[in-house]
Parts: sequence; C-alpha cells; structure tokens
Amino acid sequence: METGTSTIAAIATALSPSGISIVRVSGPKAWTIVDEVFRTPGGKQNLLSQKSHTIHYGNIWDEGELIDEVLVMLMKGPRTFTAEDTVEIDCHGGVFVTQRVLETVLKHGARPAEPGEFTKRAFLNGRMDLSEAEAVIDVIHAKNNFALKASMNQLKGSVAEKIRGLRDQILDAIAFIEAALDDPEHISMDGYAEELNRQLDPMIREMERLIRRSENGKILSEGIRTVIMGKPNAGKSSLLNVLTGQERAIVTDIAGTTRDVLEEQVRIGDIGFSIVDTAGIRQTEDIVEKIGVKKAKEEANDADLILYVADSSVPLDENDREILSFIQEKRAIILLNKNDLQTCVGPEDLRQAGAKQPILSISARREEGMEELERVLKQMFLDGEITSNDEVVITNLRHRTCLEEARTSLCMVKQSIDEGMPEDFYTIDLMEAYTKLGYILGEEVEEDLVNRIFEKFCMGK
Repeated sequence: METGTSTIAAIATALSPSGISIVRVSGPKAWTIVDEVFRTPGGKQNLLSQKSHTIHYGNIWDEGELIDEVLVMLMKGPRTFTAEDTVEIDCHGGVFVTQRVLETVLKHGARPAEPGEFTKRAFLNGRMDLSEAEAVIDVIHAKNNFALKASMNQLKGSVAEKIRGLRDQILDAIAFIEAALDDPEHISMDGYAEELNRQLDPMIREMERLIRRSENGKILSEGIRTVIMGKPNAGKSSLLNVLTGQERAIVTDIAGTTRDVLEEQVRIGDIGFSIVDTAGIRQTEDIVEKIGVKKAKEEANDADLILYVADSSVPLDENDREILSFIQEKRAIILLNKNDLQTCVGPEDLRQAGAKQPILSISARREEGMEELERVLKQMFLDGEITSNDEVVITNLRHRTCLEEARTSLCMVKQSIDEGMPEDFYTIDLMEAYTKLGYILGEEVEEDLVNRIFEKFCMGK
C-alpha cells in the first residue's frame, strides 16, 4: 500500500457553534495552498519561507473577499501527525465561516479528506502501527476513565510492544530451525524439540492471559450493559432513579407500572453502565404486560450484568424462583431490597432457593447500600490486574481474534512435537502464528481491511 500524493483538507473539530474551529490540511502542497489564500494585516506574507512549527496571524481571503481572521500553524513533515507537510487553520467557530474557510482551501487545490484519512496516512507513512492507529478512534470514543487509559496506553504502543515481543520469540525459533535444516553439520537439532516445547508454554500463557482479560476489557471500554430484573413492585424503578440521580422511572405502589424497557447511562466510579429497567417478571394474563415480560427476558439474555431486585418484605414465590433459575449461570448481583421495612426474606432463604451470586441488603427508597453495591461492582469488573496503568488490556475484537488464531497455531506446534513430527512441520505453524500477530500491527494486512478500519473514523481525523 502506498500513500497518496494528493493534498487533503477537512474540518478537524466538531461542526457546531464554538469559540474556534480547526481546518486541517495535509500533503505535499499544504503550505502552497494555504499560502495562496492567507494574508497578514500588513499585506502578503510568503508562508513558504517561514520556519516549521510556527504560528502566524492573518486573514483568509477568497478572490478578494475577506473570509475570516485566523491563526495558521505551519508544520513540516515528517514531524507531524501524518508525517507529511501540514497546516492547521484556527478560525472562528461558526458553522458557516468554518465551511467557507474549508471551501476556500479546496478551491485552491486540496481535495476533501475521507473519514480517518489523516490517521490512515500516519499509518501508511510509518508514523504509527495499525494497533496505535486504531487506538486513536478508541480515545475519541472513550466513555469512561478505564477506556481512556486503555486507549492511551495502546496509543503509546503498549499493545505493539507486547506483540512485537511475542513475534521476536517466534522468529528466533523459526530462524534456528531453518538454519539447522540448511546446515545440519554445524547446527544440531538434538534435544531442540523439547527446548522449543518449553519455550512455547510461556508464550501461550501470555496470549491466553491477554485473551481472557480482553472480555472484561471490551465490556469496560464500551460500558457494561446492565439489566434490572425482579417481580413487579420489588423496587426496580426506584433503584434506577437512585443510580441515575433523577426521577427517570415512575414509582408507585401499583404492581406492573413498568411495561416497557427504559434505558439510562450511568457512571459508577470509573465504570460506565447502560442501565436497563424492565417490566416485572410474573405470570400474567395481561397481553401488554406479557409483552413487557418477554422483552425483559430478551434484554437480560444479552446483558453483561443482571441486577436482580428481590423484595425482602414478602415471601419468595414461584416468580422469584423462576428468576433465580434464569440467572443461575449468568453474571449477576442479587439486591435484597426494602430492608427499611419488616423483612421476611433473608440471604439464607435466597441461598436455599438456589442463589449463587453476591447478595446485598439495600433500601432503594432510602438510598441505603449503594456504597456496598459500588464496591462489589468494582471488585467484579476491576480486579487489581486490570486497573494497573502499565497493564496491557486488549479491547479490540480484531486484536483478540488474531491472538486466538496465533495461540491455536502455537498449540499445533506443541501437538507436532508430541507426535514426533519432523522439525520442518514446526515452522509452518510458527510462521502462521507470527503472521497472525503481525496483522495486529498492520504488517501483511490487506488494503481492504485497512480501508474498513479507517472508514469508522470521524471526518477530519
């Protein structure tokens, strides 16, 4: 893949009324194009003679018409984001004036940038590898502190460093086998199969650790989809209101008030949650309520976490047992609500009914037990390893798939060793593992995949 020779331009900030907007221009003619439309208050200033990484005050003109008062930042490649000559025009933040500045630049020889094309050029010009380029969009879309930290670590090369380390070990093994096969008189393979077998074990364990923790990493970066379940009038809507800090759900003493799905975004500590309040689970002949119960179960099936709200003031019944059976193998927390009333159900009753998950005593009405809920959530999703600033967490599904395929290839090498296969069989699967890991960095990756990745970017980035 080669980078284009055209000069591209786009609005790099949100297109909305604001203090300033930035129009970014990148390519071989970036300085020349902006020089044609820029004037200082004292008249024409030749930008081409100016030093790199300097800022200049003046105006943008279009065929004798003053467009806007601006600051122009000049940057010579390769010390730029794209590794190309780049100009950033800081103009006033009005939607119309920003578009006029961009139109003027396009009129003088630039072409509109495609989504993600600036970052794509950074990748194609060797400014960053593909994992770092993908981290750029992850930083932009970060929904919580964990997602931001993970994306920034990846942008700084944490994933690339880990993957390159694994690839170097695999390449060393391939090189030794190939050399020994080419020169058996001077390089002995005696005992090497056993040695290679020992070398593969820590590599496979490292890949499995990254794969295992990628599940939590993806959930945490995208937000934890959480469904509140329970019988009618158990306090589900009250819990939603407490978690959101506002009266989002109707709360009454009438059972079955919630008929539809209500979703809210909540942040608890550093964790982002998409909280879904659902209809109460119970046997009913009401057609509308039946639909609500069906939708509640569908939402719960797709959830990352279930908060089962049980009413401690009334005995457990078949509806409770149905819910406990439903969540038996799911990630869930059981909230024994209404501890401010006279209770007749305790944790031991839930355990006898088959509850396996953590059980917390709360009062949604009095907002009691929320601190303990937050503690359990952090313990469940943010263990000590995953919160370390220096820890590599895979949050990208493409990266995880490549790791799984590379691990499979290394396991096949071990199988070949166990079965006493010739050494040249090892190199086939070793090279496959090496290649799959290279896909994460963008090596040997096909152009259509690169295009699909950068199509997800916003315009101007």
